[in-house]
Amino acid sequence: MSAPTVSDHYSPTETDYPAGTYRVVGTGDEAVILLKVGDSDGQRVTTGKIVSVSCDDFGRFEPAENPDGTRSLGDSVRSSAEMIYWSFRVFGQELIAHPLLALVAVAVILVGNFDGAIVPLPDSVYSFLVIIGALGLAYIGSGRL
Repeated sequence: MSAPTVSDHYSPTETDYPAGTYRVVGTGDEAVILLKVGDSDGQRVTTGKIVSVSCDDFGRFEPAENPDGTRSLGDSVRSSAEMIYWSFRVFGQELIAHPLLALVAVAVILVGNFDGAIVPLPDSVYSFLVIIGALGLAYIGSGRL
């Protein structure tokens, strides 16, 4: 068997290690560090379990498929849609949590969009205001305040 590299996936055979899929997260001269990322059926799990396997014991592991590749298209689409929903929801909640800052950012964007109709400024300043307002809105909505 070739030497394992970080991000390779292996499953134990005939060992005392629990069945499942493990991702290599570190290698050394005496041991290989593995993170359990799949159950015995090859489905993705998030255990946080890290195992140090001696190089001798690692010889009883065999290459395995990445459990992230076993998700169906429907599961992937559903997961992406949920992530988008929660991202927008959290963004909106952060804007609501900081209404004054959010209003200032929106006002800066509006001043930049109405080229001189609200405040007469040099032309190059309007684009700058839109960028600064959008970045401010993104910063406020990101929850970093």
